Parts: sequence; structure tokens; C-alpha cells
Amino acid sequence: MAITEKSDFIREIITEDLKTNKFNGRIHTRFPPEPNGYLHIGHAKSICLNYGIAKDFNGKFNLRFDDTNPSKEEQEYVDSIIEDVKWLGGNFEDRVLYASDYFEAMYTHAVALIKKGKAYVCDLNVNEMRLSRGTLTEPGKDSPYRNRSIEENLDLFEQMKRGEFPNGFKTLRAKIDMASPNINLRDPVMYRIVHDEHHRQGNKWYIYPTYDWAHGIEDSIEGITHSICTLEFENHRPLYDWYLNELEIFHPQQIEFARLNITYTVLSKRKLLKLVEENHVSGWDDPRMPTITGFRRRGYTPESIINFCDMIGVAKRDSTIDVALLEFSVREDLNKRARRVMAVLNPIKVVITNYPEGKTEQLSAVNNPEDESAGTREIPFGRELYIDLEDFREVPPPKYYRLSPGTEVRLRYAYIIKCEKVIKDEKGNVVEIHCTYDPDTKSGLPGASRKVKATIHWVEASQAVDAEVRLYDRLFVKENPDIAEEGKDFLSNMNPHSLQILKHCKVEPVLGSAKPSERFQFERVGYFCADIKESKPDKPVFNRIVTLKDAWAKIEQHSKKQ
Repeated sequence: MAITEKSDFIREIITEDLKTNKFNGRIHTRFPPEPNGYLHIGHAKSICLNYGIAKDFNGKFNLRFDDTNPSKEEQEYVDSIIEDVKWLGGNFEDRVLYASDYFEAMYTHAVALIKKGKAYVCDLNVNEMRLSRGTLTEPGKDSPYRNRSIEENLDLFEQMKRGEFPNGFKTLRAKIDMASPNINLRDPVMYRIVHDEHHRQGNKWYIYPTYDWAHGIEDSIEGITHSICTLEFENHRPLYDWYLNELEIFHPQQIEFARLNITYTVLSKRKLLKLVEENHVSGWDDPRMPTITGFRRRGYTPESIINFCDMIGVAKRDSTIDVALLEFSVREDLNKRARRVMAVLNPIKVVITNYPEGKTEQLSAVNNPEDESAGTREIPFGRELYIDLEDFREVPPPKYYRLSPGTEVRLRYAYIIKCEKVIKDEKGNVVEIHCTYDPDTKSGLPGASRKVKATIHWVEASQAVDAEVRLYDRLFVKENPDIAEEGKDFLSNMNPHSLQILKHCKVEPVLGSAKPSERFQFERVGYFCADIKESKPDKPVFNRIVTLKDAWAKIEQHSKKQ
């Protein structure tokens, strides 16, 4: 029985199946991606669901590649999918399986259907087949090749297997019902001819199974108990059942759930591929991409994505989830685990004129107020510092409480300073700020409790580390990027400001040794991670994971007030 308190309609079905001993007490799920692209956040939902069910019910979980289309599949995608599933915690043990492992069995089953008079070789091309298929309100028309003899079908199918016909010349179709109200049952194609090299099988095969034909056989061979699919396969379930019933082999149960749709995001593989191939992004792992590898490079934690999938739950109807909920999930996770540090993204120098020249001291800073075990670190303080340009205004607007001429602010973990003088270049730009400090306002001294209206972050100049910081934002400006002006496509909704690169940032010394993918909270700025590909100890590069602004928390608060 289940060892979890999670509840949804799929887990309710499985619980009932266990009570009735439907599959002899077994639970076995699978995640069956096609290796024709990188996995995205929608696939993460499926991984979390399928593996989560197997884990919760003490069952097994398979990773199985649906590698039935050699013209679009590559080993690169296989490798990336394995890495992504592992990163999300999906434990498939040694069960990395492939549809292509079962090609011989599928062929044997196809021959069995031909011998039963339930499959035939058809010469109609794609357009002819489409025209004869009928509509939702009109029945289809029988293929003129539908009544070929069993002997002729067996002979032609063998010739197809030997590669004696060109692509598209013939197909093998199931003989079901051309008048069925379910168009999927109108003599669907089981095999098509493809003269392409397969990434695992080489040139061994010239016929390749369609997904609908392969799907149920794969599940049956592997002993899958619950074949969990997204909602678009609901109308395909009668075909799944028909094949298994006609073959009289082990019959798993197919269950459909709503796929993930998310605002400001496209999840179509075709559109993601277009973004990559037309260089609108730097690759599948571009931190703006909704791919799992993109999220990993940006700095998302697997826990944040798993928690997000738990929060949105499992539904029977399609809906669109606010991307702010995903951002909330990663922010909530990082708030607990990320070390606090100080980084100045738009630096301007501050000189503390009454601080001794040549002197530096070490101050104590908290690593994470949410985690006492994270301890503290030492940060240098000296006469010259950098603060962020956003924290200074020569002519401050109303209710501006940060640094300006004649005002005081507290430096985080340090002293209160007062702006005394502004130094400008020949163009009138502020290049340096001269301040004085109150030595009695250091933590632990009598003046430490003196109140000022603002506290700002900073780094000491002589030991500051130069860094590049990349500010990532949403890739699209519209909630539904697919809705575009007439004559334009989804690309017209791309956000021209989705990436801003800051090359002259100053960060505290500890960040100079940041490890690739190590995550931090830049105080008052946001959550960042050292880029997994380009960050180096002598030249760190940081990606913004998410801002500190919590849009979803505000949405929740507003909803509670309504």
C-alpha cells in the first residue's frame, strides 16, 4: 500500500487496484520520452508523477526511450535525458530501456495480426490516406487494398522489412473499422518505411513502428501496470486496448492526466527547436529555456522543481499555471539553503575619509539567517569600498532613504556612514563618493543600536573580486506567447530584455572561489549561481536564478483577502 499522504485521482485508482489485487500487488510505471530533443518542465511533471507513484507504492520505475523515428533521434538527446531524469531524482536502477530493443517482438506481433486477418499492407500515400479517413461527422472509406489475402500481405510485409520499397511507398495498417466514431480506430498505420540509419540499430531495419503500435507492446513486455500518459492520448486508449486484446498479451492500464501549461512559456518541442536552430537562444541549456538542462544551468534546484510539481498536483483537465508559482518554489527552496553574500552589480567607489589609510579589519557576517548551522564568515572592511549606483542619488526623489549628500546609511554588518562630498568627471558623472563613518556604530559597540532609515550592501575595494553577472528574465512578454499578431508567430512575442550582461561587477572575496553551479543569495539583489560551463575561479560568472521579489506570495495574499 501507499506510504505517502499525497492524494490524486491516479493514486486513488492505484490504491483500489491494490485492494482488488488487479496486478498481483505489483506497481510498475515508466517514463517514455522520444529522444528527439531535450526534456522541458512539462516532462518534469511526468517524471515526478511516474517515479513518485512507483516510490510511494514500493514499485518499480523504468526509463524507456521511444526511439521509433530514426530521422529525428540522436544519442545526444539520449544522454541528456538520462542526466535530467537522474538529476530530478528518478531512480530507474539499471532499467534504461529502448523501444528499439523490442523491434523483433513488434514485428512478430505484426505478423500474428496479419495471420488473424487484422492487418494489411496498404499502397495509399499519405494524402490519399488522409482523404479516405473521413471526418468527425463522416465515416472513412475502405482502402482498395484492405482485402488483400493473408498470403499477399505476409509477402509484402516481408519485402517491406527487407527494404525493397522506397519511403512512403507502402504501410502496414490495422484492420479495425473505417466507420468508427473514433478516428484513431479507422485502420491506423502500424508501420511505415524509413530508409534512415538508427542511432542504435544502424541500418538493420527499414520499417519502423508508429507510437500507437509500439506503446502497448513495450508496456506489456516490461510488465508495466499503469501506463500514465498526458490527456491527448485519451482518444488513443481504445486503440491501445484493441492491440493488446487482439494480441492476447499482458494488458497494462492506460491512465491520462492533464499536461503542464505555464504562462510566458512555450513547451512545444518544435518551437523550442526553432529557438535553438535559429539562434534566438544560446542552446538547449540556455538559462532562459524551459528545459530541465536550462533550469539546471540557471541554478534551479531539483527540489524546487519537484515541490512545484507537487504544488500544482495532478488534474484531469488542461489548465495554465502561473510561472510565478514556479519562481516562488525555487525562491522558497533557496531561501533555506543559499548562503548570503554581498555583490555590487553597478559599482561606484566610496572613500571613507576619516578611516585610517592602509588599514583593513575583518567583520563577521551571517551566512544564512534561516539556517544557524551555516555559521558566519569574515568579510574585509577598509577605507575604500564599492556600493551599488542604485543606492546613491545626488538629488534624491521623495522618500528616498538610501545614500545622498548629507544623509546617513548603515553598511550591512559594518558602520554607519554619512555622504560628505561627491566627485565628478569632466562630463558631470559621479565617479566617487566621499563619506565619513561613525566608529562607535560597529556591532557590539555602544553606538551599534543607533537607528538610520536604510541599510545597504557593499564590498571592500582592495579585495573585491571582479565578476560577470547575467540577469535573466522571462523569454516572452506575453502570458500566452502562442497568441501573436496576424502574420506573425510566437517569436514576435520574445522579450528583447530577457538577458542583460553586467561585466564589471564587484563581489566579496569568498565568491572568487565559487564552484560551478554553487548557489548564493546576493543580499538585496536576488538568488544567483556560478555558471556551470563558464564560471572559473579567477573569473567567476554568475547567473541570476530568480529575483527576491515574490510575486506569487502577493497573489496568495490577494486571494485570501477576496
